[in-house]
Amino acid sequence: MAETQAAVATWTVDPAHSTAEFAVRHMMISTVRGRFSGISGQIVGDPNDWTGATAEIVIDVASVDTRQPDRDKHLRSPDFFDVEKYPTITFKSTRVVKTGQGRYEITGDLTIHGVTKSVTLQAESLGQSKDPWGGIRAGISAETRINRKDFGLQWNQVLETGGVLVGDEVRINVELELVRQSA
Repeated sequence: MAETQAAVATWTVDPAHSTAEFAVRHMMISTVRGRFSGISGQIVGDPNDWTGATAEIVIDVASVDTRQPDRDKHLRSPDFFDVEKYPTITFKSTRVVKTGQGRYEITGDLTIHGVTKSVTLQAESLGQSKDPWGGIRAGISAETRINRKDFGLQWNQVLETGGVLVGDEVRINVELELVRQSA
């Protein structure tokens, strides 16, 4: 990946090349994965050192896709995300700290289902490069874990054999391709 000169700038999320994914236990024996295709937002900072950058990311909850239409419909319902009442998931950073070469802790306010909690993501800067159209792009990969019940996502079903249908812990992974905006 070619390194390019950069300074503090506004970088917008390229939704065609960015993903927000999640994974949660199903019936305590397997993992269901899903993604949101509707992702937008911006980061203001320097990809040579993201320390002190600010980020605002918005996810269109109706874009949830677990490759199973009935499950996706249930996730959009009031049992889970209630997209009619809470159409977006948002993340607004409050602090970005460098923890190693190209690695950062990004702390911020995550709002899901109308509930806002502070979370910390472990992030890696994937570098930057010129694109074929003369623009500059940067990449960031970040992950965290949350308890869905902390965000009001309470629905579950007790299994006959013990345990529950849906796990509480949700692993979240975000892959962002960012496009530098002209000054």
